[in-house]
Amino acid sequence: MRSSLVALLLLVAAAMPALAADAQVTISLRDHRFVPAEVPVPAGVKIELIVKNEQSANAEFESMVLHREKIVPPGGQVSIFVGPLTPGTYEFFDDFNRATTGRLIAR
Repeated sequence: MRSSLVALLLLVAAAMPALAADAQVTISLRDHRFVPAEVPVPAGVKIELIVKNEQSANAEFESMVLHREKIVPPGGQVSIFVGPLTPGTYEFFDDFNRATTGRLIAR
């Protein structure tokens, strides 16, 4: 039993570097806008997007092209991992307020 637990812990520890991002970017939702709305990111690396909701209502970060969606509670934040991305532009929006848009620009 103990050896099984040790094996499981070693497996989890080995997987941890795979979960780590090469770059971290913070985006805020403020007054129904993403701040910044255009986010430069490095191409070819895994990126952790930290999305902070500074509003008093739920928001939902969504990107069809990145295949990601996540609800961000008021005053809260979420982490969203993307990439590695090829150079280009990747649109995202607040699904609860479609006029709130932004984009990642991978270079």
